[in-house]
Amino acid sequence: MDNNNNNNQIENANQNQNEIEMKNLQKKVTKNLIKDYSNLLNGNSFKDFSIFVENKSNPFEIKVHKSILSSRSPFFNESLRQESLSISLNQFNKKEMESILSYIYYGNISFENQENLIQLLEISIYFKLNLLKEIIQKKILNSINYSNFFQFLFQNRNLNSNEIEIKCFELINQNFSQIQNNENLFNLTKEEIIKFIQFKQEKKEIFQFDFFQFLNNWIEKRNEKLKGKKEKEKEKEKGIEKKRLFHSFFSLFDKDSISKQDFDKLKQFDIFPKSFLVDIQNKVIQDNQKENQQMKIEIEKKWKKEVENKEKENQQMKIEIEDKNKEIEKNQKEIEDKKKENQQMKAEIEEKWKKEVDDLKEENQDMKPIFDKYREQYQKDLELEKKLEEIRKNFPQFSGIVKDIEYVKKLQEWINDNDFFSKMKKGFSAKRDGFNSQNWHKAVDGKGKTLVIIKTKDNFIFGGFTQVGFKHSTNGELSNDSNAFIFSLRNDKGDRIPAKFTCKEPQYAIYSHYTYNGPVFGYGNGTDFCLYSDFHQPGLSNFGSRYNLPNGITYDTNEAKSYLAGSYNSWVVDEVESYFI
Repeated sequence: MDNNNNNNQIENANQNQNEIEMKNLQKKVTKNLIKDYSNLLNGNSFKDFSIFVENKSNPFEIKVHKSILSSRSPFFNESLRQESLSISLNQFNKKEMESILSYIYYGNISFENQENLIQLLEISIYFKLNLLKEIIQKKILNSINYSNFFQFLFQNRNLNSNEIEIKCFELINQNFSQIQNNENLFNLTKEEIIKFIQFKQEKKEIFQFDFFQFLNNWIEKRNEKLKGKKEKEKEKEKGIEKKRLFHSFFSLFDKDSISKQDFDKLKQFDIFPKSFLVDIQNKVIQDNQKENQQMKIEIEKKWKKEVENKEKENQQMKIEIEDKNKEIEKNQKEIEDKKKENQQMKAEIEEKWKKEVDDLKEENQDMKPIFDKYREQYQKDLELEKKLEEIRKNFPQFSGIVKDIEYVKKLQEWINDNDFFSKMKKGFSAKRDGFNSQNWHKAVDGKGKTLVIIKTKDNFIFGGFTQVGFKHSTNGELSNDSNAFIFSLRNDKGDRIPAKFTCKEPQYAIYSHYTYNGPVFGYGNGTDFCLYSDFHQPGLSNFGSRYNLPNGITYDTNEAKSYLAGSYNSWVVDEVESYFI
């Protein structure tokens, strides 16, 4: 099996090699054939016919082979049927004839001089050399560019090649704004201008105002050539001719090919056909009506879409509200169930406690005074707990900062002084009493236990508590307070939870200065937080100076400085509240 595959591969390789060799031999044959015919043209052997070119008085003779000419050119095939030994082609020069003969003999044509390409094309047509005509025409089309298209266009007038004309028109169209004052442009014939207008119409292009200016100038220059008449008659004839030409041109224009922006400008040419101007005016009106109608449709679509989107948003909001209400109802039910459970548990505990007390009473009547005292204290504790519960519920109503019941519970837990918490009152509110330190000191100085709560414009809520309170000092005075602490209730950075921070250097716990500062917690080597005389002025927070930082946070870092208020010294107060007994 493997031997058969190897044999097939060797056979295929040999076959491919043979094909390559055959192609090379064919190329060699073609090359030799061209060389042989070249030698035949340039030599003198077997030449039996003469071509005379250039002029009649002193023609130049070129010896050729009659059989080759008649077989290669339909023109010579027809012309050489007569028994003649020569032909005169005086309209061609020696160089042109030699180029044609080199092509007839061995298919070679020289394009060294591009200026005679049109002449070569005319010759190829004259001698009915269709393949050569196609080659030269493609060469011409590839040679036409911005610098020579006028030359080719004018040379083509006798030839009348549509392909050449179209290529030249494309370059005129592309570069019209740059060449509109070019003298060659004004040498276009009326027929060429008509063809150019038709060319643009077929491309469905808009005619700009500069083209109409050119037409007007072209007609003016044409009329300047009217000579040999009296001035008055000449001017009259010019006017008639101008109007006639304008009418002949504008009869070609499709009204859709003129931009409505140019319509008012076109009115300056007072020789426009009135019917044409009316058509354009009507078109402008119709286009405006279409635009207005389209705009109306688009506005209605947009409005309808916005209404639909708003309805969807409202529907979605309605669903979300319903879901929220369901969630609230569920939470309320859970709260009620929990309350019932707590009340049941409380009743059971009271019953159990009462039973135990009664049992103890029976066991030892002498313990009655003690039990009565415990019962009395228990009743007082129950009443205090009810009062504290009522304060917790009502605190968010009279506080402009603390609106969350959980925050109230945290403050009660941290202060751990039911007497203070049950009797405290709001002694100062910046929004009520003014954003300055003197009003604040008047309210809180000498009150003892004091709770300070601050809310920033960025919704950070923090503050501090002192057992000893602030003093009325105009020179500044430190107060030692081992029970002082600062706290953070709301800090949205990193979802931080409410936390309390004790004082690590009690001798620097708080600082009082009637003139320059409001509340100051932590003083000396940095300040944990403080407000200045004007509470509208940004406050300062260098948390960790005298109070303990949370675990994992290092003093004098951006994280420490921005922990309480969101920044070190650019936070602004929204409200300050102070509470005391």
